[in-house]
Amino acid sequence: MPDIDMTVTTDDGTPLAGTLTLPAGPGPHPAVLLLHGSGPLDRDGNTRRLPMDLGGPLAAALAEAGIATLRYDRRGTGATPGSWRTAGFSDNGQDAATALHALAARPEVRPDAVGVIGHSEGALHAMALAARQEVRAVVLLAGYARPGEDALRWQARSIARGLPAPVRLLRRPLGALGDRVLARIKETRTDVARVAGLPVNARWMREMLVHDTRDDLTAVHAPVLAVTGAKDIQVDPADLDEIGRLVPGRTEIHRVPGLTHVLRRDPGHHTLRSYRRLLRNPVDPGLLTLVTTWLTRRLAAPPRQLPAEGRTAAP
Repeated sequence: MPDIDMTVTTDDGTPLAGTLTLPAGPGPHPAVLLLHGSGPLDRDGNTRRLPMDLGGPLAAALAEAGIATLRYDRRGTGATPGSWRTAGFSDNGQDAATALHALAARPEVRPDAVGVIGHSEGALHAMALAARQEVRAVVLLAGYARPGEDALRWQARSIARGLPAPVRLLRRPLGALGDRVLARIKETRTDVARVAGLPVNARWMREMLVHDTRDDLTAVHAPVLAVTGAKDIQVDPADLDEIGRLVPGRTEIHRVPGLTHVLRRDPGHHTLRSYRRLLRNPVDPGLLTLVTTWLTRRLAAPPRQLPAEGRTAAP
């Protein structure tokens, strides 16, 4: 399973430093682009405080199945220069599109068998790529089907339910404060703004709030695997049904019992404070198997040999 350093140069000249993981044996191979969630995440989905460690295990599992993977450091993280706080939601999406083209152009990769996997924010960009680019398969991990502002407000209510009882008593004043913060961000015109004395990527937030993933989902014709944990407190698992309804092509949805937004299962009462404990464990093995098996069936065979399947759903 060789790892190759790969740099993707964006339209503005920023070199996105990444890793191309190849299966053993001669190519060209099917391949996928891996897109992570929000914030200053490196190619494995890690920040200093919250190490997701998704990239390595997923790339290894896919390589064992004969599928290559490209993952890269976001702007201003890892070996990629720049500032993540000044990169907009649209910048992240354009970087993903550039990386997808670069992956398909590699001599080790079959250009007719390229897919995309996105987690959280990455799932939103995966939807957009599948709506506008030629991809053979799309995996959406914790993606939503609604406008960004609606998703953010659902997330805030969901997280608040897990706060200590004395804090929950302050839900209304805290909600009013959140409304004022959102209004303040919407009024900004700079890339970075200070909110409550803290620097905020205001441009990213403004663009994310108005982005409606439903527009992209209705234009996706590649097969889609959509997976959200039943214990996800950042994305509404009920959106899986909307994804299944909106996507015109073949769609398989899984609401995984016990699975959380950080792609680990939590057998107990799950709150935001559970993340650090859960992240000491590896990514859920069942999830890796599900994604790998599904992608193998859709990318390994030539297009004319793909199985004819309808829309399916799993609990």
